[in-house]
Amino acid sequence: MFRSFSVFNYRVWFIGALVSNTGAWMQATAISWVVLTELTANDAGAMGITMGLQFAPPLVLVGVTGFVADRFDRRHLLFVTQGLLLLLGLAIGILLLNDAMTLPMMYAFALGLGVIAAFDNPARQAFVSDLVTRENASNAVALNAASFNGARMIGPAVAGVVIVAVGTGWVFVVNAVTFLAMLGALLLIRSDELIPRSRANGAGRLADGFRYVAHRPDLIVTFSMVFLIGAFGMNFPIFASTMAIEFGQDADGYGLLSSILAIGSLFGALLAARRDKARIRVVIGATLLFATAATVSAFMPSYWLYAVTLMFTGFAVVTMLTTANGYVQTTTDPALRGRVLALYMAILLGGTPVGAPVVGWVADTFGPRMAILLGAGSALGAFVIGATWLLVSGRLHRHDKKRFRLTIDETRPLSVVTPEQFSDQMAQTTPIPLPTEADLRAERERS
Repeated sequence: MFRSFSVFNYRVWFIGALVSNTGAWMQATAISWVVLTELTANDAGAMGITMGLQFAPPLVLVGVTGFVADRFDRRHLLFVTQGLLLLLGLAIGILLLNDAMTLPMMYAFALGLGVIAAFDNPARQAFVSDLVTRENASNAVALNAASFNGARMIGPAVAGVVIVAVGTGWVFVVNAVTFLAMLGALLLIRSDELIPRSRANGAGRLADGFRYVAHRPDLIVTFSMVFLIGAFGMNFPIFASTMAIEFGQDADGYGLLSSILAIGSLFGALLAARRDKARIRVVIGATLLFATAATVSAFMPSYWLYAVTLMFTGFAVVTMLTTANGYVQTTTDPALRGRVLALYMAILLGGTPVGAPVVGWVADTFGPRMAILLGAGSALGAFVIGATWLLVSGRLHRHDKKRFRLTIDETRPLSVVTPEQFSDQMAQTTPIPLPTEADLRAERERS
């Protein structure tokens, strides 16, 4: 489960990411609560717009961000993006502490965070594959998700307590400080131990990722499922905050719901780390579990019963997304990995500008339970897409020996052969075997 920790660079990265992600989840919780309770009168629609502004840039800038992640040094790129995110978080905190924040200003900050995250996400996702060998890439991705969801378990609960105790502004200040852990980790990483990257040459670089995915039906199915889940099913800030208000809870109750969701998410990520490889059938099964858990949660009559169902929801969604991410990373040509991951993140996060305002409007108009059911319906649609592909592709069929049993063929990662880069030094030092006298004599006898 923890085999990637044998790599020094990955251990350093994991610790820095855990601290930074904790701060990021504190900030995400605080933004939602500020918009919902301080800048508006419980307006879930405004909260949906805020989420949409944060997640629209990855979709709009997908071609550019993927190219940048493949073209430039990812470590240096992450220095820039993490530093800018630190400055924006600090600015939001200072404005809130001085009672100078307005809703239009928060919209502008949300858009700024989204633009920086559009460049940060694909570089950060692809950088994980630079830290470990390809055999451990799936495990590293899953442990990365465990770090993300471990922080998700801690961050919202801490944010809720801080909001109640000293106010929302300090949450953003604390988040700014946690970015120093990631910047420190990037400094400590040993460049000479990074996995060499493959680079593709030629024109049309921006479109290479799109063309590659267009010829991979398995990736098209995966991306379609991820889009539906990301657009309508993963609006947890809207679901949890509006349900917390319905149950008469304050900010600490909302933060606790987010942390309970993360308990299931953490288990899902750790179980994904145990698997030897990422499989699409796991993605499809987890999608069905998510639809079921979300449907059940919509009918829970009390705060604590609703909280219990969130653990199953978190387990299902992280199992689905972690496996999908690992499958994309381990089956994609390394030379195009940044662009394909940028497209993946754009589809996952870019669906939010489409779905979040709709989910927010449904929560305002028909109540939060109907909004949750909308997310469950989207997950069911994603499952239908995946199950249909299994049938059409021939992977799901009747067992060869047992009449009433079905079997699913293995979805094997594509075997990608990466050519070695030419090196003058290597060419000058590589020995060239010369034919011996015996070889020449044998050749003359054959002729």
